[in-house]
Amino acid sequence: MGFDIFLIEAPNNLILWAALGFGFYMAWSIGANDAANAMGTSVGSGAITFKEAVIIAAVFEFSGAVLAGASVTDTMRRGIVDPLLFNDAELIGSTSGDVIFMLGMLAALISAALWLHIAATFGWPVSTTHSIVGAITGFGLITVGASHIEWMTLAQIASSWVISPLCGGLLGYLLFSLIRKFIFDADDPLVSVKRWAPFLISPVFFVLTMVIFYKGLPGVDLEGYGIGNLEIVGIGVSVAVVGAGVASYFVRKIDPPEEKEEKQAYVQKVEGVFRYLQIVTACFVAFAHGSNDVANSIGPLAAIVGTMEAGEVAQEVGVPIWVLLLGAVGIVVGLATYGYKVIMTIGTKITDLTPSRGFAAEFGGASTILAASQVGMPISTTHTIVGAVMGVGFARGMNSLNLKIIWKIIKSWVYTIPVAAILTIGLFYLFRTLWSTFIYAL
Repeated sequence: MGFDIFLIEAPNNLILWAALGFGFYMAWSIGANDAANAMGTSVGSGAITFKEAVIIAAVFEFSGAVLAGASVTDTMRRGIVDPLLFNDAELIGSTSGDVIFMLGMLAALISAALWLHIAATFGWPVSTTHSIVGAITGFGLITVGASHIEWMTLAQIASSWVISPLCGGLLGYLLFSLIRKFIFDADDPLVSVKRWAPFLISPVFFVLTMVIFYKGLPGVDLEGYGIGNLEIVGIGVSVAVVGAGVASYFVRKIDPPEEKEEKQAYVQKVEGVFRYLQIVTACFVAFAHGSNDVANSIGPLAAIVGTMEAGEVAQEVGVPIWVLLLGAVGIVVGLATYGYKVIMTIGTKITDLTPSRGFAAEFGGASTILAASQVGMPISTTHTIVGAVMGVGFARGMNSLNLKIIWKIIKSWVYTIPVAAILTIGLFYLFRTLWSTFIYAL
């Protein structure tokens, strides 16, 4: 799939150029909403500034998207509808099934991007994948019919509204409770963090390494490089040992504060340790997010390009590097220009975060996502991170949570799939009418 795709003549080139523009808009919306989720706890806790978050995203989100983004993408996210049905002229009532499919992908792309943009405007952290799934469900309903929708798959995805925040919240709660008990409640928090540093840091590096391999390298043929599960675990253990050793060395060199009589001074020193841990976690999560979620922005675009080149709808399509670049740039620009609203919700409005609390939420979320991916549990990254933040807040008591904001977030999750579906249906009818009028005019 090269640049010769741009030589396609009218009228199909109109769909292509529209898909390019809205593909970038979708990536921008993902940056404004979903990428902000990954950075929200770090910025909200004060571990990094918003400007530093943008720099980290520019490096790691971009690298993850371009270097490890999906080389092959499903034309229909999560198997909601079989795309090969659009090659059946008798079923869809048209001999131009490829055109119907491309118009539907364009409508789905715009609908998902619009919903993400609307949610970001209100500071609601919503799932990009759910937005795409809802959009494609709407398209499938009005083309191939309800009988061809995989409702069980859709139900499993919807179940993550409950599963994701509960799992993330439970782990976030447990992690912060342990940190508070063994470090902050100790007579000397600084001595305690030096003692527990290796046991705290080694699982962090192990889990983050696993996240990179299992969730952050969808476009890399690991088996082709002779890397299987055993090798991945071995690499994870090695990184954990080295990371714990290096981190412990620097932690032990931290001098006690001058105000020896004030325990709060020791607490601030300990929070400084968690600040650096949270920065490392943010880098790993940003890389994994970029490599995974770029497919949400460029999937429909790649499907349109692949259909144009093949002249028919395919189950899977290749993703050229220029499409990955488009998605990567869009994600970074979206975070930099509009991501601050969702970052404020995640980082400051649900509960008050410090570096230690933000670390517990980020690491708890990453661990939950890794565990869920290994057992095949349907889970949403966005919902998991939000749940982990809630869990950390709950560890300090119900009064530490802003229940009004939490209720608004939960409602936005429920709205996502039906709103995206309805928007897609309306746009598809509009595009099909305009297309028919345009073809008739020619």
